[in-house]
Parts: sequence; structure tokens; C-alpha cells
Amino acid sequence: MNDRQDPYDPYAQEQQLIGYDPYGRPVYGQVPAQPAPGQQYDQGYEQQQYGYDPQGYGQQAYYPQQQPQQQPPQPAAPDYGQQEYPGQQEYPQAPGYGYDTRQTQQWIPQQAAPEPPAPAAAPAPAAGPEPGRADRVPEPRRPEGGQPAAGYQTEQFAFIDQPDEDSEDVIDWLKFTESRTERREEARRRGRNRVVALIVVLALFVVGGVGYLWYAGKLPFLDGPGQKKDAAASGPQKRDMIVVHLHNTKKGGTSTALLVDNVTTKKGATVLLPNTLGVAKDDGTGTALGKAVEEGGVGVKDSLDSVLGTHIGGTWRLDTPFLENLVELVGGIEADTDVAVPADDAAKIPAVGQGPKQHLSGAMAVAYATYRGQGEPEAKQLDRLGKVLYAVLRKVPGDAKSATVTVESMGQILDPSLNAQALGALLAKLGEHAKEGAYRTDVLAVKPDGTLTDDANKTVVKEVLGGSFTAAQAGTAPRVGLKDATGDEKTQVAAKAALLNGGYTFVDGGKADKTQPATQITYQDDAQRPKAIEVAKTLGLAETVVKKGENAVNADIVVTLGKDYKPS
Repeated sequence: MNDRQDPYDPYAQEQQLIGYDPYGRPVYGQVPAQPAPGQQYDQGYEQQQYGYDPQGYGQQAYYPQQQPQQQPPQPAAPDYGQQEYPGQQEYPQAPGYGYDTRQTQQWIPQQAAPEPPAPAAAPAPAAGPEPGRADRVPEPRRPEGGQPAAGYQTEQFAFIDQPDEDSEDVIDWLKFTESRTERREEARRRGRNRVVALIVVLALFVVGGVGYLWYAGKLPFLDGPGQKKDAAASGPQKRDMIVVHLHNTKKGGTSTALLVDNVTTKKGATVLLPNTLGVAKDDGTGTALGKAVEEGGVGVKDSLDSVLGTHIGGTWRLDTPFLENLVELVGGIEADTDVAVPADDAAKIPAVGQGPKQHLSGAMAVAYATYRGQGEPEAKQLDRLGKVLYAVLRKVPGDAKSATVTVESMGQILDPSLNAQALGALLAKLGEHAKEGAYRTDVLAVKPDGTLTDDANKTVVKEVLGGSFTAAQAGTAPRVGLKDATGDEKTQVAAKAALLNGGYTFVDGGKADKTQPATQITYQDDAQRPKAIEVAKTLGLAETVVKKGENAVNADIVVTLGKDYKPS
């Protein structure tokens, strides 16, 4: 009895894997025994009928289309209520098998009916698929009713080794989209970097601009250091200065210089004074600076204060042997020499070469500082002295105690107004300014008559020396400058005598470049106006000649005599 619930047949032979169909599904069947010699034809025909190779030659499975055979009607199998599932179909039983094929149903797709094989020869092993057969797609076997099997259609199958023409296009499209996405990301990244760089540049620009405005003091709510420096430079400044008189003990002659330490601005300066500068004696008469120094220099410091409006702290008489010692103590100097100094064996003066950064010993430094060529103006020799002094200051120790030891080692007896400690401290400060480059050297320009030029008054006296027209303190006589614009020397002498007799400190302003018709008295500080009126009365002039203005002479009050002045 064929039980559909338990298809196991104990008398049936064991089913084994005999091959695979074109869709890769296993095909099971019985393994036949070794055929007798007369049964080879039946075996070959069976191979053709069922498409497996018991010898294992690797032939391609071949499934011929089964033609429906006429069979006598069989009684229907009893129905035990088993539900028919899609895909379960009944196929005609192959001849030669005596069991119900419904118990071992196998789905074998239909193929076209092959040509009948040769009756006596076994099929030869195929080297490959038949031409045109690989392109055919097998269709499911149709049932006896002629309707296609439900659940499978031809377009649902695709072989793994079948090439897909669209695969390369898909890969190319994926690569294109990926590269396009990367380019977009790269563009976005570059855009972000540009924005960040622009923001950084703008921030630096804003910070720099605000910093500059703060430094320059242009911010309305905050004062910068630059503004403080400008205020310090324009306001009252503290200066320490001494006068240096260099005496040439071998050839004679003197040279004078002012060493200035601006404590407020932290700058240093050397101002070289020509020997033709006119100064006043104790009796009020005028003389040249060089002559006053050679006569002993008594009162020269005070006379310079009267002419320049300065406060000189002391006098340093420096003879050439001591200058030579000072240069040797600091280890020699380097200076840019503008001229070659010939040697003088009689005076024991060595030769000095010309050129930049010439190394000078003590004797060479003295020879260069005092050299004045034939026909050269005095300003040339003063400029060489300024170079030597600047080079010496750069070699002086920056420590005040060490500088004092250097001064004491010179063996010079100093002026009582300037001891070794004060001189050493001043030289140390000036040396620091020179090393930092905050140092300047100027030659004071004077006219042939010994008076200061207008440029000298504006640039050197006021800016460097801090010459003030308010130097006269309360209760002291003001400094009165006299400038002659009459062209009559006798008129000037009479006016000078009147001022000296009135108790004023006389400052010789020399002669004006051109005459003027009216006399004029000027002052710069409002506090000097009452004294300017008194000067006018002393000279017998009306109060209307007194005006506030820029003084042409470095003095508290300046009198410019015109042709209208008549001595009383």
C-alpha cells in the first residue's frame, strides 16, 4: 500500500546522488549494478534517458523530453487528506521501475527531444557544451493538462556565469557618483578653509589697528605708551650735563663739548661748541669761548648757561694724556675715520688710516681727535672729536662702580665741582645710551660774530640742550638778548650799556640779516611779560613795543633794535 503520509518503502532501493540538473539542484536515483556485456546498450540508453554519468566522466547532464506514453488507466490512489502544495506535480513513470514515482518526486525541466542515439555505441565524452544549447533556458515541464507549472517562470532564473551587460555601467556610475561626492566634499572643505583664513586675517588686522591706535594714543578712552612718550618729550625734561674742555698739551689749543644725559627720554647727546661762540665775562664784556677756556675757564660754565639757557652740572678738564689713558683703559676704540692722519715723529704722533671701523689706540685716538687739516673749518675737527668721545662711551662699563674705577685709574685730578663718582655715574649712563643707539652728536652752528644761528637755536639749544627762556627764577634778573637791526654799531653799544647798568644778564644776539624800521621787544613765557615791560622802560621805549612771540635769540627777553631807537 502506498501511504502518502509515510512514503518510505522498505523494499525500495536506496536513493543516491547521481548528478545535478542545469539549475544546480541535486538529482537522486538508484545506482544500477554493473551491467553484463549484453546490457551495455540498455545502460547507455538509460544514461541518455536520465542524464547521469555513473562512470564520473564529467559529461554534461542531458535530460531528453519525455513523450507521453499510452498506459492503461490505473485506479486512483486513495485520498488521505494530504494537501497538495505548489510545485508538487505528477509526472509519468519511467519505464522499468516498479514503484510509484509520486513517492520520490523529482522536478526535471523539459528540453527539446533529442535525436535518437546510435544503437550500438555508447555516448562519447563531450569536450564542452553543444553549440547553441548553453543559450537555451530550460522551461519547467508542463503537466499532462498542457498548462504551465505554477510558481516558476523563465524570467525568474539567471545563471551565475552568465555575464551581465549592465554591471560595468553600474560600477562606472558608482565611481562617478563617488568621485563627484568627493569633489563636493573637497570644495566644501576648501571653502571652509578660506573662510577661516579670512576671519583670521581680519582679526589680525583689527587687533593690529587697535594696537597701533592704542600705542599712538588715539583711542579716546585709553592713553598709549606712545602718547606718554610724546607728552614726556613735549613737557618739562630732566637733563644731566657736564662741559668737557680738551686741552692739547703738545700742539696747544682747546676744544669744548657738552655731554648731555636726558633722564626723561633716556637718550644721550654730545654737543660740540665752536671756540668762536661768544660768551660774557664777569664784567659783562663779551669774549670768545676758546679764549675764555685758555685763560683758565673761570666762570665759563656760568657764561654758557647764560648764552644757552642751560644748567651745567660740572666741568671736566681733559688733557690729551689723560684721554690717551682713558682709551687704553677701555681696550682701544673703533671709529670711522674720514681722513688719514700723517705721523709726526717729532711730536710722537702715530699715523691713522682712513676708512670705516679703524682700530685706534690711545695715541692714535688723540691724534685723530685733535687733527685739523690746513684750510679746514673748525667744525671738521670738532666732528672728529665727537666720534672719539662716542667710541669711548661705547667701551665704558655700564655699571657705575666699574666706570668710577676706570675714571680713578686715569690718575687725573678733577675739578671740585665734579668728583670721580659723579663723573663715573654719568659716563656709565651715557655709555648705555650709546650702546643702544639712543645717542646723537651735533655741532653747534654760530655766526662769524659768535652768535647762534636761528637753526642752532631751534634744533640744538631747544631740543637737545633744553635751553629754556624761563631759566631765570623768581627774584633773579632775566636774561636779555640784544640784536642790532639798525646798522649802527654805536647804537648797539649804547643799548648794551643800558641793559648791563639795569642789572640784566646780557646775551649778545649779534647783528640782524637786514635792518628794520621799528624796535621790538618779544617774550615767549607769559610770566616774563612784566619784566619785558621793565626792559622797555630801561631803554626808553613805549610799552606798545612789547609783544609775545618767538625769540630769535636764546634768552628770556629779546630786544631787536630798529632805526627808530635813539639812545637817551
